[in-house]
Amino acid sequence: MTIKRCALVTGASGGLGREIAVSLAASASAVIVHYFRNRKGAEETARRARKLGAESAVLQADLASEEEARNLVAAAEKVRGRLDILVNNVGPIRFKSWDGLSAADWEDALRTNLFGAYFCLAAALPGMRARRFGRIINLGFGRVEQLAAFPTILPYAAAKTGLLLLTRTAAAGCRGTNVTINMVSPGLLGEGILPAGVKVAPAALGTFADVAAAVRFLAADASRRITGTNILVAGTWKM
Repeated sequence: MTIKRCALVTGASGGLGREIAVSLAASASAVIVHYFRNRKGAEETARRARKLGAESAVLQADLASEEEARNLVAAAEKVRGRLDILVNNVGPIRFKSWDGLSAADWEDALRTNLFGAYFCLAAALPGMRARRFGRIINLGFGRVEQLAAFPTILPYAAAKTGLLLLTRTAAAGCRGTNVTINMVSPGLLGEGILPAGVKVAPAALGTFADVAAAVRFLAADASRRITGTNILVAGTWKM
């Protein structure tokens, strides 16, 4: 980034979200750390961001609630008077056989993986358009573009595919505004959740840092000509 920007990373109290937030802190002037329940983890992420020279604040919200998501974005904008970068990282994966799913299982997956990202994106866009700058990066998963069978993660896969459609639709709707909207889709990560009972060669595993590097690239001013795309950070996994 050539100009110091203000970023909001959702679900940044640990794991991949923390890695992304800290990576952005190396070049952003401020990184807002969102959490749902783990305030202590969020404070640690903020501490690491400040150590790299960025201002950082910690904000709580349940992103399954439209009101709380909108309030989160409004609070983030007040930290530095603007919000330049939004990373929709929240997206829990839960394993359950497709033929044992309840309506509540579907509701939970859609609200946490799709609706929350939409609520945040919709709240952030007016300010970004008005300032004629914005970078929104949504987190997918390595098989998001495969219309295949997902017997144990069906609601999650459906929600992430919906998020990709949202990414491309919103990107097309922001032509000429200098607001870009993209997706980064991780494959299997060594620090993440691995398939039970499946042997995965170490060479096939990526890292949180690999994914964070892709997010940081898309958040940069120089990525202005890249929008509506999905960057797959998965090596040759499932090719």
